[in-house]
Amino acid sequence: MDAVTLAVVRGALEQIVDEMDLNLIHAALSPIISETNDCAHGLYDARTGETIAQGGYGLPMFLANMQFTVQRIIPVVEAAGGFKPGDIWITNDPYLSGTHLNDVILISPHFVDGELFALFANTGHWMDMGGSAPGGWVPTATEIHQEGIVIPPLKLLEGGRRNDGVVAMITANVRLPQQLLGDMAAMINVFAIGRRGLDDLVARYGVDTLRVCIAEMMARSEADMRSYIAEIPDGSYELIDYFDNDGVVDQRLEVKLKLVVEGSDLHFDFTGTVGPAVGPMNISDATTRSLCFVALKHVFPEVPVNGGAFRPTSFTIPDRSILAASYPSAVGGTTDVTQRVVDLVFGTLAQAIPDKTPAAPFGTTGVVSVSGHHPDSGRYYVAVYPYPGGYGGSRASDGLVNGTPPGSMAKFMSVEMSEHRYPVHFEYFAIREGSAGHGEHRGGCGTAYGIATDADAVVSILGDRVDHAPFGVQGGGPAAPNKVELRTDGKTWIPPMRSKATKVNFHKGDAMHLGSPGGGGFGSPMLRDPRLIEDDLNDGLIDLQTACDIYGVVVADTRTILDRTVYRVDGEATRAHRESRRTAA
Repeated sequence: MDAVTLAVVRGALEQIVDEMDLNLIHAALSPIISETNDCAHGLYDARTGETIAQGGYGLPMFLANMQFTVQRIIPVVEAAGGFKPGDIWITNDPYLSGTHLNDVILISPHFVDGELFALFANTGHWMDMGGSAPGGWVPTATEIHQEGIVIPPLKLLEGGRRNDGVVAMITANVRLPQQLLGDMAAMINVFAIGRRGLDDLVARYGVDTLRVCIAEMMARSEADMRSYIAEIPDGSYELIDYFDNDGVVDQRLEVKLKLVVEGSDLHFDFTGTVGPAVGPMNISDATTRSLCFVALKHVFPEVPVNGGAFRPTSFTIPDRSILAASYPSAVGGTTDVTQRVVDLVFGTLAQAIPDKTPAAPFGTTGVVSVSGHHPDSGRYYVAVYPYPGGYGGSRASDGLVNGTPPGSMAKFMSVEMSEHRYPVHFEYFAIREGSAGHGEHRGGCGTAYGIATDADAVVSILGDRVDHAPFGVQGGGPAAPNKVELRTDGKTWIPPMRSKATKVNFHKGDAMHLGSPGGGGFGSPMLRDPRLIEDDLNDGLIDLQTACDIYGVVVADTRTILDRTVYRVDGEATRAHRESRRTAA
């Protein structure tokens, strides 16, 4: 295939799914999609289920997850008679489709001249799927049925006609049926965008040429990924990390990864990981694999996303561990468990290729849900706030400040939209000063924010990284841990599980004060450029004591912070300076 045709076809396929992403984001009723972009679209091979192209505006955690879902759905559909024109299948079964019950997947076949050519799929987060807590985040859940309704693979549309019985079953079990119907319609209608674009491409090039292009795209992605893996020194790289608790039992949960590099093959071995968790800190094996690919994509961003990029990898994931959930394990903590998989991959790769791999990012999605009846309209609402936080420092630069979770990229709803939609107001929303891991390149700072309720509400929080902060690498320091404080009835308190709380009753004026972790530091703090330390001081990201005690500097002029000059004093002089400061104090 000539390079020009291949490039045009690849760009056109990616544009089709990008357009689907944007169409759904603009059309959805719920802010979790329209504001947070908690959705994704992809095009898949009808025979193998491999990803052909994936939209760039949705969540990375769906990067490979929808491929695994499509591959598992294909035999189910074939057993039921196969895909037919006008059909759309639906599921949110977390053991089959991964993630959690709120992530609903639709699959639509695309036919050319009566022959099945490809499969479109999309994922959208629906704000509420029933269950014991609004929004689906139930830190005390011990089985899947406490988290909401499970939808097995079913025909949502048959021959273009909606199955109203299936729709009625779903809407009867959720708290926001009208919003759900709007998001469902938007997800169904967006397939027309994909069909139109793909039909135009088929008319231009023909099926045979497109099949050759798709095979070549996948072969090149596989070759690209193998070339990067081959540059990693052969060997085994191991890391152990922990979750604070599972929301039910206050005991840390151990997760292990041994990354084995052999030539151009990469094996992820999670043997030794604990599980299953009693509470909701479980994810499916498909999601575990998907997040490994997300981490690889962060480290090797040049590799195009399609099924070929996944071929050089293999996995050992222990059955019934927290990384391979099976019925009836609760999975609502998927938003946090997924982030730890990214941390583990970064931590092992940082041992092998430190020049390309960052320290740990903030490592917790820390989802907060606020729900109740709006005092003006009386309508029921559910507001969802995923944490922003700091990314890890790297050989190239400091970490990102106030970033979205690297595994999901779910954006924090804007303050203005939040206060417009819901009876809440923000007391503050700011950079969390001093939260970054120290290093030659420090981590990014996390975020501090306070949300007060203007009416009675129910609040749930599902996070982690309080007891086990994001780690630094190559001599870098850990970041500040997660922080959750609740102010109810005039008293400030910390939940017994630190960052997890279920259905706390808030009254008007009650508030939550949250501080997300920063990212871990990269390299020794003593190697940091003094000019960067000065910038951090002037920006308020570190204080004078940190500059002196951690970074070993002397502040020559403290009359005004804008005129401050920083000098490094190493060795004995540093210790003498620190002692003189203590004596003066």
